Amino acid sequence: MADELQDVEQPIGSLRKLAEAEATCRRCPLYRDATQAVPGEGPSRASFMLVGEQPGDKEDLAGKPFVGPAGRILDQALGDAGIARRETYVTNAVKHFKHEMRGKRRLHKRPNNYEIERCKIWLDTERRLVDPSTVVALGVTAARSLTGRTLTISQVRGKSMDLTDGTRLVITVHPSALLRIEDDEARRAAYQNFVADLKIAAAQSPRRRGP
Repeated sequence: MADELQDVEQPIGSLRKLAEAEATCRRCPLYRDATQAVPGEGPSRASFMLVGEQPGDKEDLAGKPFVGPAGRILDQALGDAGIARRETYVTNAVKHFKHEMRGKRRLHKRPNNYEIERCKIWLDTERRLVDPSTVVALGVTAARSLTGRTLTISQVRGKSMDLTDGTRLVITVHPSALLRIEDDEARRAAYQNFVADLKIAAAQSPRRRGP
């Protein structure tokens, strides 16, 4: 129980130190079944930050965020929105892969509110260190972590709002949602809407450099 109550005793001063702390995190039980914690990735001072839900199977094995199928969609959408991923900081609200076994396959399970809250200290630290002017929440878990509220994506997506510290927030869908759309025409339309949301977010980020 003491491990699950782990707290950060000293302020973390770098992304490298943050990744080391995340790697030893025992604040919730998710570490037990994950391969490793997956830290964020990108410039140490990026004006644009993307926050997803949690690592997927590919990310859990690689130790890097957004390297699987959803990551490929994200990369394409960033390019179509005129945003350079190399200048963007990407991370997740929850740092360990939550899943259930189905035969030999590891199937994604959405983190619950307790797990989101226990991991929030790491996302808050990332935001402090990276100091983005604009954050994009990809899906409901990221939106919950950033705002402390459970929001309906369809009601808030693409709209600009301010977090309590003044950081601009734009909420949209997680790119994995596009993978679940079977109809080709509907998937193309959803993708274009996703790109449009990213363009809105980019327009709110005055310090962002062009690709």
